[in-house]
Amino acid sequence: MTETATPSRPSRVERLENEGDIAADYLEELLDIADLDGDLDMDVEGDRAAVSIVGADLNQLVGSKGEVLDALQELTRLAVYRETGERSRLMLDVSGYRARQREELVKVAEQAVAEAKETGAPVSLKAMSPFERKVVHDAVAAAGLSSESEGVEPRRYVVVLPA
Repeated sequence: MTETATPSRPSRVERLENEGDIAADYLEELLDIADLDGDLDMDVEGDRAAVSIVGADLNQLVGSKGEVLDALQELTRLAVYRETGERSRLMLDVSGYRARQREELVKVAEQAVAEAKETGAPVSLKAMSPFERKVVHDAVAAAGLSSESEGVEPRRYVVVLPA
């Protein structure tokens, strides 16, 4: 009896690196079309590919509250899906906007945790995007408390629960 060789499925990291490559190609084309200068940095962070665009003046790719960045991220995810046939959780950042936002959200979560511990009452935060809620949930869990999302999009918000 002979064994037939089966092609091995790429590892999770290889699949995420491939997502990053596809996203970078898509974004390079977009930057060329828009005549914008930007350098691309790709990485794998946890369970998702991460692509950052850094450059001199890329604020127009972020928008006033990140709405352009959110839309660009969704378009990039669609480009990855078109190539791979698999849903992507790729995270896109432009000029460190999401990194700065993450730092601010961790501070908000830490303040809510402190308030919940001090008062023994749940603490409701303002409405947030899915990205923002995820950052807050992770920070609350790291502080040893639990949290849940309530409300309906686009007004979903995080409630930090006391111990």
